Amino acid sequence: MASAQRIEIKIAIALGSALFLLLGGAASAEDVDHYPSRPVKMIVPFAPGGASDFVARMIQPGVSQILGQQIVVDNRPGAGTNIATEAVVRAAPDGYTLLLATPANAVNAALYPSLNFNFIRDTAPVAGLCLGPFVMAAGPSLPAKTVPEFIAYAKANPGRINMASAGNGTPPHVFGELFKTMAGVDFVHVPYRASYVPDLLGGQVQFAFMSIPASIELIRTGKLRALAVTPARRVDALPDVPPMAEFVPGYDAGSWCGICAPRNTPAGIVERLNQEISAVIADPGFATRLAALGNVPMPMTPAGFGKFVADETEKWAKVVKFAGIKPE
Repeated sequence: MASAQRIEIKIAIALGSALFLLLGGAASAEDVDHYPSRPVKMIVPFAPGGASDFVARMIQPGVSQILGQQIVVDNRPGAGTNIATEAVVRAAPDGYTLLLATPANAVNAALYPSLNFNFIRDTAPVAGLCLGPFVMAAGPSLPAKTVPEFIAYAKANPGRINMASAGNGTPPHVFGELFKTMAGVDFVHVPYRASYVPDLLGGQVQFAFMSIPASIELIRTGKLRALAVTPARRVDALPDVPPMAEFVPGYDAGSWCGICAPRNTPAGIVERLNQEISAVIADPGFATRLAALGNVPMPMTPAGFGKFVADETEKWAKVVKFAGIKPE
């Protein structure tokens, strides 16, 4: 990303934060005291049944109970999460429409040049929910058993290794492109609309960056080899698998979920939501259920989550530009 664009984003964040505090501070105590007086809609940009949808439905009952109003999950898949995001951006800034935000929101800022919104400018960060580590998983046709062996093999065989993903610009794709950039290797990206696992096991593609729930049984049974996990630290679900950063210094990637609201949502309402959501994800039972997905809680203040999203947006913009990634 050009320096001028980075400056523009940072200025937008600063101005947005100041405006948010100014306008939010104008909300009377009565507004917060009476919030919520009706059900709150949480728009999820994916179809029911996926990991992100599961996280939304995990927090739904706890937050509903604390708020005294039902949290209604509204699944709106399509356009790489842009349909759901625009619905929230255009909603009234009153705390009754929320978005389950994911890495797609950070990636899409650079992937789609003509969006009708600016995610950082047009949303108010509310709370972080969880982090989801991924694993670099190799199929049986790849001779490399470690990341250094993979790098050496890839450099000796440029363009002859195929990496599978669920599509252009998806988190597993950009995780792979980040690795390609930082490790200085070359391989071919092969996007799939359906499951690529049969081809990975059959040798048509040689590796993929996979979520832990989708790969852990295949790893445990020896059908796939785990070369590295994507966060900068080890993961409890795969304690013997080293982090990528041990071999590629500075590498850090993973999925995440958080909550955003429309821009100009009153600060008092945002703070109330943050407190209640943070209380739910602090429950040990929530962490246990997250662990079943290979995830860990990610409690954050609104300001902390806003900075996290801005950093993610800047990081993935560089990858999208360097790799020349285009939407499908």
